[in-house]
Amino acid sequence: MNPRRPTHLLFDFFGTLVDYSPSRTEQGYQRSHALLREWGGQWGYERFLDAWSAASARFDQDSAVDDREFSMADVATAFLHEALRQRPSPGRVEEFVAAYLAEWSAAVRHPAGVDVLLKALSSEFRLAVVSNTHSPTMVPGQLAAMGVLDTMDAVVLSVDVGRRKPHPDIYRAAMRQLGVNAQDVWFIGDSYEADYAGPRRMGMEALLIDPRDTAPVPPQHRLDTVFDLWDRLDRVAR
Repeated sequence: MNPRRPTHLLFDFFGTLVDYSPSRTEQGYQRSHALLREWGGQWGYERFLDAWSAASARFDQDSAVDDREFSMADVATAFLHEALRQRPSPGRVEEFVAAYLAEWSAAVRHPAGVDVLLKALSSEFRLAVVSNTHSPTMVPGQLAAMGVLDTMDAVVLSVDVGRRKPHPDIYRAAMRQLGVNAQDVWFIGDSYEADYAGPRRMGMEALLIDPRDTAPVPPQHRLDTVFDLWDRLDRVAR
């Protein structure tokens, strides 16, 4: 049975619209480490990276239980408390988070032509991004840098909703903001649970970017890249 033609397209962000590295250490964090030392922290660079990774992993483990999302401020507060042996001021937390995110973002790459694709799609469909992220500013900032923020009718972030994909709350929040029913939505992403199984449990159509055929999805639900989307849409009757 062929799917109905959507009115709305919901996109994952990281790994779907941009290329990135999920590592919390490999990008290089000299500025973040320098701030720690400036504030009296004694850790060397390698210990700094290990401790940051461990602090982040603890939050990830808690989130895995119920998909509750945490913010960068949450993990930075806990990390700085441990590193400085005193609770950091909100100003220091904000400064550290800004430095860390700037360094992490250095590994984010905008594929050539994705801006053209989104602008073309926005002439026929309503678009939104639904992303797991610990920052309320990074994804909108990246979309603005790509020149496509104004093509989005909504940017729905796990840190704002309080739950991460594949929790139903984040999909409900997206549909509520857009004023759309699930049967009129296609979800496009690169993570099986977050971007395929989760949306389909909510009644959406979903397409998985899976060029190596690693996920248990039928061929008609698989894309090699986001650029295959136009072809798939053209196969659906208007």
